[in-house]
Amino acid sequence: MSDNTIQLSFEKRTITGKKVKQLRHIGQVPIVIHNHGKASILAQVESKDLLKVISQAGKHHPVILKSNSDKDMTVMIKETTYESKKQTITHVVFNSIFSNQKVEAEIPLKPQYLVGNDASPAERAGLIVIEHLESVLVEALPDKLPDVIYYDAEKLVNPSDHISVSDLITSSDVTVITDLNQSVASVYEPSAVEAANNALAGAEEEKTETGETTESNQESVESTEAKTA
Repeated sequence: MSDNTIQLSFEKRTITGKKVKQLRHIGQVPIVIHNHGKASILAQVESKDLLKVISQAGKHHPVILKSNSDKDMTVMIKETTYESKKQTITHVVFNSIFSNQKVEAEIPLKPQYLVGNDASPAERAGLIVIEHLESVLVEALPDKLPDVIYYDAEKLVNPSDHISVSDLITSSDVTVITDLNQSVASVYEPSAVEAANNALAGAEEEKTETGETTESNQESVESTEAKTA
């Protein structure tokens, strides 16, 4: 985990239900803090501060919630709700955690190259690398959770080369829960990718045509039934 401590100030709230719209109009976002099996805490935070914290923490970095009236709480983001049209945050759920107890978190994956490289040997040779996973589930103490997990992309050289979850670069403090045999990234010939895309497009087209035929047949059946009646 990075050394940066992420903090967010909050205030408890009494406004609930549909009335929380009032909070959003004044730049506040309603949040809920699940508190170790105790009664959940209803609170509100500044929208601009929350946006910054979500960008920094994601769902894998502990956040220190601070309040003038309560003790600091260590939490992690569990769920974020957005307003679809405006893409604004409307609600966030936090899980309170203990610093001395392991937690599970989804950690983003990134390729790692040799200094001076910005692509794998396969890509530099004109081959295609397809990434199958964007993140993996891990377990670790909160202060040991990494911000990102890397894989050695320099091992991707020839067609059929692949990286599995078991090949990820992790410390002994982190336990990977995702299936170790699951593929992270694979190398393909461009022609193989093109053939697969064409086959998929053909299958979709056939599916559409079949649907249209079925609809046409249904109309014919309905017309026959009408005449018979």
